[in-house]
Amino acid sequence: MLIVALSTGLLLPVGAAPKSRSKAAEREQWEMSLDGSRKLTWERSFSSESEVKPDRSFWNKVVDVIAGSPDFRPLVQPYGIVADSRGRLIITDPAVAGIHVFDFKQRKYHLIQRLDKGRDTMLKPQCVAVDAHDNIYVSDSASGVVYVFDPNGKHLRSIGRLHGGEGYFERPTGVAVDSLNQRLYVSDTLRNKIVVLDLEGKVLSTIGQPGNGDGEFNFPTELRLDGPNLLVVDAMNFRIQAFDPAGVFQFAIGKPGDSVGAVFRPKGLAVDSEGDLYVVDSALGLVQVFNRQGQLLYYFGSLGTHAGEFQLPAGLFIDRDDHVYVVDSFNRRVQVFQYAGVKQPGREGAK
Repeated sequence: MLIVALSTGLLLPVGAAPKSRSKAAEREQWEMSLDGSRKLTWERSFSSESEVKPDRSFWNKVVDVIAGSPDFRPLVQPYGIVADSRGRLIITDPAVAGIHVFDFKQRKYHLIQRLDKGRDTMLKPQCVAVDAHDNIYVSDSASGVVYVFDPNGKHLRSIGRLHGGEGYFERPTGVAVDSLNQRLYVSDTLRNKIVVLDLEGKVLSTIGQPGNGDGEFNFPTELRLDGPNLLVVDAMNFRIQAFDPAGVFQFAIGKPGDSVGAVFRPKGLAVDSEGDLYVVDSALGLVQVFNRQGQLLYYFGSLGTHAGEFQLPAGLFIDRDDHVYVVDSFNRRVQVFQYAGVKQPGREGAK
């Protein structure tokens, strides 16, 4: 059964009556009912360093009066997102040539940049992943490398340049790390292939070639590991492809089109605890959820600026507790949803 998103004051499931709320409350509340007792609830959004420390002390405020309020770093053009083992949220921002690290548990914030480093300057950080030690791997589509930082933001190495300065990535975008097997996957979008490396940057193999058949790509972008398997956003073939650890094609979901159920402008990709695939559609301003057979289960979101609404959404991440983080890029924020409940039998759809 296809279930359409409920956004307070917007869309309602068939047979449901809208609850009476003030307009102010409508903008800050959103909930979606699924089958059985399952649901997806909007928790909050954040957009600035200031939200890491919302309750500043009395003496901080006294200093603010004397010296002026501090300049907090905002999200400007957020794109990729991941959470590490500490629960820190790591968000790339090409507009500031940096990586925001939000640690809400410890109430800390850090901006990682790599400026004025000659040919090794970080220019347009795009996608991001972490390994088992919380080292941060960031693709830079402009500089043509993958930067590796330790958990504190110290630069460890740059992957993708040979001696002499030439690069072996033309445009690296998606990045995924398999710590167990010591593998780094990087999508080289303009070369229509996935490069498989060890964690020091040695090229081991490649996956794919140009085309629209199984295992072929037309502008591959985002990557996500699903256990040992690799999921690839095959952007201009309007689909998601899955590969086993040997690079063998497993299955694909998606189809061309501009309607719900089609994959029009796929961006971020994630997998929940039940194995369903979440795909951001940037142009339609929503997130679509598919099972492994490619059936659309439901979708949520619409174009706008309120809770549960998006403008040019990009990155997507689901943590171990099924919090769903959506980078709402043009609205300069990240929206956080909580998925809860247990899947009922018979939801998988036709095989």
